[in-house]
Amino acid sequence: MLVTQQKVLRRFWYGLMPVDELGGGPKAFTLLGEKLVLFLDRDGRPAALQDRCCHRTAPLSHGRIEDGAVVCGYHGWTFDRDGKCIRIPQQTTVGPRIRVPAYRCEARYGYVWVCLDEPLCDIPELPEAADPRFRQIHEFHEIWDTAALRIIENAFDNAHFAYVHGQSFGDEARPEPAALKLTPLDWGFVMDTVVPVRNPDVQKRNLHMDEDETLRTYKKVWWMPFSVKMTLSYPSGVVHIIVAMITPVDDRRTMFTQFVLRNDSEADAPAAGVIAWDRRVTGEDRAMLETTDYDVPLDLRSGEEFHMASDQPGLEVRRRLLQLLHEHGEREMRRADGPAASSAAAAE
Repeated sequence: MLVTQQKVLRRFWYGLMPVDELGGGPKAFTLLGEKLVLFLDRDGRPAALQDRCCHRTAPLSHGRIEDGAVVCGYHGWTFDRDGKCIRIPQQTTVGPRIRVPAYRCEARYGYVWVCLDEPLCDIPELPEAADPRFRQIHEFHEIWDTAALRIIENAFDNAHFAYVHGQSFGDEARPEPAALKLTPLDWGFVMDTVVPVRNPDVQKRNLHMDEDETLRTYKKVWWMPFSVKMTLSYPSGVVHIIVAMITPVDDRRTMFTQFVLRNDSEADAPAAGVIAWDRRVTGEDRAMLETTDYDVPLDLRSGEEFHMASDQPGLEVRRRLLQLLHEHGEREMRRADGPAASSAAAAE
């Protein structure tokens, strides 16, 4: 699937970056191939416009912010959060039709969220974010050279732990994936599973445990199309919630932003140690995922990939996304020179 060519994907909210990153001026961001400029208005709320001045097409992200409006660096044309041009320095009046496209933009959980078209559903709810028993730790915000769908499937894949994470918590001597249960939601699903994992010394303080092995109880939520909440519970009582905003920049690249919510304190488990462990694990994932094909087939009849029983969550993701396309009158878009095209040509 080529995400930039599936219009319905523009109707979901995507987490883009920490709001704090906008404090220094306008920022460029590409979402589903759409070039945006993000900035803070006079009330400190994030705003998103098309990153293209309607005068001579210069990127607004190359300009500056004045009184909560973005000023084009080419001729000084100035636009408010709604995209309306409010000042042209070279003349005294501004025509009412002069504007650039504006997009829905909100701050939630300390991050900028954008929807490019009429939303089909709300920004995911995280009740723990407002619970004083939990602290929030920002972990990372970076571009991965892989498809968003590959990252989603990996998040729900119990079979890769023994191999991809063999140097952290996995055990190649025990490759059998743990059993899982899927419960459908209106806009995704919940996956429940319990996984035995190794507990290296570097992780023991994070979990307040001395055991070399432990059981990790997962409750993972997939929100269509590319957001994930993973609640990891341990026998020590630690609850470690990973929130992953997996945002497609284009067909090949994904902005991966992750933060955690934990029911302990800095004194119990310093944030630096928590981040270091999660970065180690996600780094192992990244090294593998960036080798995979970005054009993931939703239609399993293509025969491009074979599957096994533990792939059930990923296959359900593909099925639901394909159903979404069909419900909105779209067909799955694929690249012209991909495996599907080669197979079709060979059959002719």
